[in-house]
Formats: sequence, structure tokens, C-alpha cells
Amino acid sequence: MSSTPPGVRRVLVVIPARGGSKGVPAKNLAPVGGVPLVARAVRECRAARLVTDVVVSTDDQAIAAAARQAGAEIVTRPAALAGDTATSETAVRHAMDAHEALHGAAVDVVLLVQCTSPFLVREDVDAVAAAVVENGADTAVTVAPFHGFLWRDEEDQEDGGHGGHGGHGVNHDKAHRPRRQDRPQDLLETGAAYAMDAAGFRAHGHRFFGRTELVRTDPARVLEIDDPHDLARARALAPLFDTVRPGALPTHDDIDAVVLDFDGTQTDDRVLIDSDGREFVSVHRGDGLGIAALRRSGLRLLILSTEQNPVVAARARKLGLPVLHGVDRKDLALKRWCDEQGIAPERVLYAGNDVNDLPCLALVGWPVAVGSAHDAVRGAARAVTTAPGGAGAVREIAGWLLGPTLDLSLSPEPSLEPLPTSVK
Repeated sequence: MSSTPPGVRRVLVVIPARGGSKGVPAKNLAPVGGVPLVARAVRECRAARLVTDVVVSTDDQAIAAAARQAGAEIVTRPAALAGDTATSETAVRHAMDAHEALHGAAVDVVLLVQCTSPFLVREDVDAVAAAVVENGADTAVTVAPFHGFLWRDEEDQEDGGHGGHGGHGVNHDKAHRPRRQDRPQDLLETGAAYAMDAAGFRAHGHRFFGRTELVRTDPARVLEIDDPHDLARARALAPLFDTVRPGALPTHDDIDAVVLDFDGTQTDDRVLIDSDGREFVSVHRGDGLGIAALRRSGLRLLILSTEQNPVVAARARKLGLPVLHGVDRKDLALKRWCDEQGIAPERVLYAGNDVNDLPCLALVGWPVAVGSAHDAVRGAARAVTTAPGGAGAVREIAGWLLGPTLDLSLSPEPSLEPLPTSVK
């Protein structure tokens, strides 16, 4: 990301992410939707159209590793700039200096992005950058419509706070509280993203010099994680926001491995029995083509199933995939496999269909449900295929990851594979 074509303005995102956090220990590494907060921020910033470089400023090796894996450049923040009293501006200035020294090129626009805003989207990152790059603003900030009445409690200092003056309205008068539509529109600073002309930022030393453009964002996504309750709320909301976000489908760059359930994901979850009692399951040739393409792309693949059936192993052999089957705790087996392979769970896509897949879906960064999945599984997924299990769902996932390199226009006929023993 550091090579900028001539004539293109260099737009640097700085994400401050120090290791110390009193309200939520290791906050910047806390997973939301299966992805550490710092990695979520890096992912959205790297996907923004105008951003040329993304730097994470940190004093913590674990944060640095997670950010680097997500695609960020790392600037090690000195202890003097990593304490509780250090400002974000000092971290941004230090990161700018380090980045410019490393690449030998000046930054034109600098963005401050806070990874404690878990539902920041790339469109907002682009919007604040565009305010400076394209609209001529000196600075920009994300804001959201706010309609509440603010109060301030001013205690009487002379009597130690006993009695005092009570509360008074900040943006309203006690005696006159107009309807929302009759009041001026208040805007709440979201704390998620700021953009500054780099030269102006160096000259003024703060983020709101000159003309500040207000970039409106979706108020439903406004959440700053400062305490454990905020983190719990973010985790509860992640399946909703991460699944329905337009274009929120994984790409090859987002993951290192694809793990597939078998029954109901690679099959249609039915068992066919002939007159001699032989049992068969239905698989889709298109899924096999998709898996072959994923293998060629360099991604690690695994079939993971609770069933101990020869057909699972036979299918894995035909596809050339490793398989773990007959396991009671799929999530523990998946954790061990990730450890053995040196793969971070947040870089794994897991596709499943039934409630026994829920622990694995909670473990990985990209939980995916096939179109025929149980409602609970669909609710826990970040993405849901349009195709049901056994009817091209895996081929569809391969299309997400490989894009134009995989032709999704073909719809091969399903095939039957003999199943020596019964399945769920």
C-alpha cells in the first residue's frame, strides 16, 4: 500500500491502539464478530477507496501482530506516548513522522480512526477523507443525528454537594421543551473517524482547525467501547450489522482457511435408501469445483464433522482435503487444528447449517450459514449463502472469495455418493 502513483494524494490512516486499558483489559484485541477490534478497523480502512496507507500505532506486541496480519503497517509507540495522559494527536504526529521517514514521501491527508468504534464502515472512512481530498475542507469528523435532551448536574461546591442547585438543561430550557421537529438538529460526534490536512495538522497540533466538514453517519452504528457493557452490546449487535452490511462478504484477503461442515452443508441433509437398504447422500459437483479452486488459491481447507461415517472420509479423499470427523466438540477440534496450522481463528471462514455448528461459528472471524441453515445459525452468521446446503452453497462461497476467477454461471447436476452407514 505504500507505493503511490504520481498525482495521487497520499492519504494515511493512523489507528492508535495502545496495550493498556483499565475499563476493558486488552480492549483493542477484544473480538467482536470473531475479529479483534484493531483488525476490524484495519480491514475497513484498507478497503476505503481514497486511503493509500494504514498504520497502527501501538506499544503492544500482540496488537501489532493482529494488526500486521490484517494488513497494517506497524509503528512502535514509545512509552512516553502510550500512557493514560497521552493524547491521540501525539500518537498521530509520531506515526506520521515514522511513516514519512520510512517511505521518504510526505503525507497529504491524515486520518485518525479509533478501533474502539467497532461498527465503523469503509464508506465513512472514505467520506471523511473525501471531505479534505475532494471537497477542500481542512478537517472532517463523523457525526450522527442526536435528538436527546442533555442535562448537567451542578452541585453547590460550598455545601459539599448537599442541596446545591440541582440539574439544568444544556440544550433546552426547563420551561420550554419544543418538539423534536421544532428544535435545531443536534449532531453527536461519534469518535470513530477524523480527517485532517496533514500540513495544517502539523501547524496547529489538533484535529479541528480551519473549516470542519461534518460527515453524517448511521446513528444505529454509533457505539464506543469504554467498558464491559459496551463490549457485550457490540458482540450482541455484530451478527446483525456484519451480516446485513451491503457488500459484507469475505474476500481472499480476509481469510487464511476455509472449514466446512459436511452433513447439511455439503449435502442436502437427506439420506436416500434403495430397496437393498443401501444409503446414499447427495452432493453437488459445483461444490467440488469450488473446493478445487479454493485449493489452487492457496487457502487451507478442512472438513469437520461430528459424524463418524466412511462417506465423509471418502468425500474428503476425493476432494483431496484433510478431514476431522467423529468429534464430540467441533469447536475444540477446530481450535487445535488452528493451533497446529498456525492460523488465527479470526482468519478462518467456517460454513455450517445446524445448531451443533454454533460453537465453531462463535470462534471464527467469518461465520457463514448455508441458505438452508437453522434460524439460530443464520442469526449467528456474518454472511448467508443464497444456495442451500448440497445445492452449490460451497461453490457460492468460493465465488465470494475468488470473485471473477471462478465462473459461477455453471450449475452442474448433483451426484449421489454411496453412504455405508446412516447420517444424522
